[in-house]
Amino acid sequence: MPQDSPDAHIVDADYFEAHGYPHATWDEMRAKRPIHHIDRAQGDSFWALTRYDEIVDVSGRPLEFSSEIPAIRDEEQVNDEPSALPAVLIQLDPPIHTKYRQLVSRRMTPRKVAAFHHQIEEIAVGILDDLAQHEETGCDFVETVAAPLPIAVIAYLLGVPIDDWRKLYTWTNESAGASDPEFRREGESARETMERANVELFTYFAGLREKRIADPQDDLITLLANAEVDGEPLPLIDILAFYQILVAAGNETTRNATSGGLLAFIENPDEMRKVQADPSLVKPAVEEILRWTSPVIHFSRTATVDTEVAGQKISKGEVVGMFYPSANRDDAIFDDPRSFRVDRKRNPHIAFGVGEHYCVGAHVARLELQVIFRHLLPRLEEAVVAGPIDRLRSNLIGGVKRLPIEYKLRPA
Repeated sequence: MPQDSPDAHIVDADYFEAHGYPHATWDEMRAKRPIHHIDRAQGDSFWALTRYDEIVDVSGRPLEFSSEIPAIRDEEQVNDEPSALPAVLIQLDPPIHTKYRQLVSRRMTPRKVAAFHHQIEEIAVGILDDLAQHEETGCDFVETVAAPLPIAVIAYLLGVPIDDWRKLYTWTNESAGASDPEFRREGESARETMERANVELFTYFAGLREKRIADPQDDLITLLANAEVDGEPLPLIDILAFYQILVAAGNETTRNATSGGLLAFIENPDEMRKVQADPSLVKPAVEEILRWTSPVIHFSRTATVDTEVAGQKISKGEVVGMFYPSANRDDAIFDDPRSFRVDRKRNPHIAFGVGEHYCVGAHVARLELQVIFRHLLPRLEEAVVAGPIDRLRSNLIGGVKRLPIEYKLRPA
């Protein structure tokens, strides 16, 4: 039986839960072995891409590197029977990916997103007002602030009734966080948790879609309920899968960037003071938060032909893993990448990915983060971490489940 390579912990969910990102390992890999084959006794073996340029290169070659299996799999996932659920957007390749993506991308342009800026402001201010209630005791920042905003915004865009927002949050945690035992029901495997959560989500959206067909609204549920590709109605199962990926993607990245962003400000108080003194720094600060936190740890691609990446031969069928947090600290691209700097001038981070699969909701996520920090930072006099940070057991999402903080608010 093959043995794990020394660097195999870069996809070890237990490592991420216990320690967070393995930046020291990634730093060494970029310097000494930027395209390195990782052998694993259990699960996918793969080529690890840790530098910015190679990740951009592979992402721009979707016909040579398929997204059908979008993440490095563990033993259980490799041995599982194929899922009965349909492929979601992140698993599709051109040309079908391009056609499906266009169905929602027109609603996610900067101009379209700006149209509901006011609604996002209202939601964010309402959430931040709750901080005053917990000032004496402190709070879990994830539960109080970071989690409510993104699920509220994506639910609003979809057209989900406010009473059901919590259901979406639960299903998303169970689906995206199925590798973490906390989100499983007793006796379930990760696969069973994920599929049950998705079936429950699909069933819910099927009912909501029927309501929108009878009573159309200006929301994404209605838009996709009536969508066509090449003149043919989108199959029902594909519509439901579309709803599912929008909820998951709309929730995970922003929530974890918000938590990681506050943590970065707590650890770098001088940078927080800069933004408090100059609100024009909110936008570059958000870009730095995205670079610094890089909430998506990796995606994978499978070579469809014998090919090369930066001179390294990759055989058909071999898997490559693209590690975005590593790329976003590449010295060849970023000046002083190991420092958190809110006034960074050049910041071409790829926290939202790059190429065909660039995050379709990136403009929404940016706006959410800008709004939350534009309103949060002026309220904070000081904040400290008040207990252990509880991280998600996942090698895909760099999640924070709990971030206990104590804080003092400035007078209103």
